[in-house]
Amino acid sequence: MPRVSNESNPRFTMEIPPLEKARLLRAAALEHTTLKDFMLRNALNAANSVIERAEHIALSERDTEKVLDLLDNPREPNANMVAVLKGRRGN
Repeated sequence: MPRVSNESNPRFTMEIPPLEKARLLRAAALEHTTLKDFMLRNALNAANSVIERAEHIALSERDTEKVLDLLDNPREPNANMVAVLKGRRGN
């Protein structure tokens, strides 16, 4: 059964197969850092990338111009949109 994370405990244990650990130790040594610092830095970089991809949308210049144009010049609502809006307002 998985253990629940205790946020007050900064420890994190992880079993790493010997070949993978040797590779991580070699990479850490090449960067003149400890295994802990190497893994933490790279894990945080990976976490930041995942969060960035999940929380941000990148638009092309063409799409950005289209969105800005729609904000400046909104279209008139069609019958379906009017019906949806009336339904949400409880009218």
